[in-house]
Order: sequence, then C-alpha cells, then structure tokens
Amino acid sequence: MLKFEQYLEQFTNTINLTDFFLGFLLTALLATLIRWFYVNFGDAVSNRKRFANNFLPLALVTMLIITIVKSSLALSLGLVGALSIVRFRAAIKDPEELTYLFMTIGLGLAMGANQFMMGLIAIPLILLILWAHKRMNGPLNAHAKDGLFINIQTDTNDLQAVTKLLTTHLPQVELKRMDNTSDGLDLSFLCKVENLGQMEKVSNAIQGLSGQTRFSMIEQPEVF
Repeated sequence: MLKFEQYLEQFTNTINLTDFFLGFLLTALLATLIRWFYVNFGDAVSNRKRFANNFLPLALVTMLIITIVKSSLALSLGLVGALSIVRFRAAIKDPEELTYLFMTIGLGLAMGANQFMMGLIAIPLILLILWAHKRMNGPLNAHAKDGLFINIQTDTNDLQAVTKLLTTHLPQVELKRMDNTSDGLDLSFLCKVENLGQMEKVSNAIQGLSGQTRFSMIEQPEVF
C-alpha cells in the first residue's frame, strides 16, 4: 500500500498558476478566432453564430479538465470512470460542425497540457489552410442578405412537386437534406428570396400541399 501511494505521488505536480492563466488567456483568444472563422467562412446551414457560441466555453472547460487531471494519475482514472456514465444526445447534423468541435477540443487539450506554442502555431495554420482551400474551390461567402433556410415536414412523398413549388416562386433553390420518415418527407432547402412578396407566395403554396404539412423559414444571410 505504501509503495502504491509513493507511486501516485510521482504523478502529482503542483499546478503553476502563471502557466494556467497564460493558457487560459490563449485558449480564450484562439477559441474566439475559431468562432470568427466558422461564422464567416463556414458552410453549415444551421445558425452558425448560435452554434459557434459553444466554442469558447468548450475550449476553456477542456483546458481546465486537462490542467487538473494531468497533475494526478488518480484524478485521471477518476475522470475516465465519471465520463463512462455520461451520455450526450445532442444531434450533430452537419459534419462541419463536428470538425470545428474537435478543433476546439484539441485547442483545449493543447493548452491544458501547456503546449502553448503548439496551439499558437497549429490553430492559425489550420484555419489558414481551410481558408486557402475554400478560396481555391470557389468564392468565399459574399454575405448576401437574401439567404433563406426552409424546412418542410409533409406527408407528401412527391419530392419533385415540393421542389417545383419552391422553384416557381424563388430565383434559386438548393436541396440540402432529405429524410424519409414514416409520416412522409422532412426536407431542408437553401433558397434566395428577393422580397417579402415571394416569401408570402411560398408560404401559401407550402400550406396548400396538405393539412399535415409543417414548415419553418429562417433568415440565413451568410449562406450564399
């Protein structure tokens, strides 16, 4: 028993507060940079600003956990046991969202492990490569103010009829997601709208599909 306690003491280090506050500040700055990049250059159809608000607390909490558990083998083992009973049910519908979550967690891991230079170099470099990749594969988001996200849940199984309904009234329509449910279709479209009159016509047309049709329209100025 004594040998085991001595073994644990070898993994116990006093946390350096200077390093902690430095890492905390760098984590906050780089997480804010990731958030800015995702909001301005991301391609997800969801509300990117709302989703990106999770990056800062996620990075800081990850850094805090790593800072605490790295000083003790016992705490590390305890963390494994605690996380084994945690289940996360949040649905990630876009792979890009998962990518940025991993980037944010990686930032927290690097800073919590006092790998400050690694985080300072890796995160800006990753974002620079992503920016260059988007630039080579097409124009960056122009932030047009006519973007519209439309989600339609209907008992109608005719996809072409729904798509034709939208293209009749809107200048640009892109189908981004289709789920075939037991009740019919769950469809997500990215559209461009030029005026409120078009939105009213589309709304009336969607309501005319069936009595069981439900839909939502969300302004997405950054999607095009």
